[in-house]
Amino acid sequence: MIYLVAGLVLFLGSHSVRIFADDWRAAQVARLGERMWKGLYSAVALAGFVLLVWGYGQARMDPVVLWSPPVWTRHLASLLLVPAFVLVVAGNLRGTRIKAAVGHPMVLGTKLWAFAHLIANGTLADVVLFGAFLAWAIADYASARKRDRAVGTVYPAGSAARNVLAVVVGVAAWAAFGVWLHGPLIGVRPFG
Repeated sequence: MIYLVAGLVLFLGSHSVRIFADDWRAAQVARLGERMWKGLYSAVALAGFVLLVWGYGQARMDPVVLWSPPVWTRHLASLLLVPAFVLVVAGNLRGTRIKAAVGHPMVLGTKLWAFAHLIANGTLADVVLFGAFLAWAIADYASARKRDRAVGTVYPAGSAARNVLAVVVGVAAWAAFGVWLHGPLIGVRPFG
């Protein structure tokens, strides 16, 4: 469990700099240059991601069961992941109305992903992993929207065609991940 927690601290910590120390971040970017900052940030985030994936895998080998979620929570989780995938795609696709409406769709997608997994899993490792991501996503979304309001950020209206593309790609990614990738990568087959 220590590796999972250490990985979360590195990964979510690096992703939390704008939440808790935006002025410090700006000073570091000015001092180091944007490329160097992004390189260091990426290295820390990648190390944290590798550590949390490995730590989560290790924690799952000897699970501490806190509760046994009812079967319906797995079905609800699968449904919640459809908009989560669409939001993540919309967050990485320019010109969507989704981004114009919510500002930070990828973070909202992360919230849904974490919440869906939190309700469908009942081990200590699951609570630590998905609870940490949910708490981070809530704090990050609030912080990002506050920054947007402070500087008057308005996202372009986007087009219906880009929204349709985000939905189609998001649903396709959800289906592909659920049917073919989740089992081999995570060890759990959500659809049987």
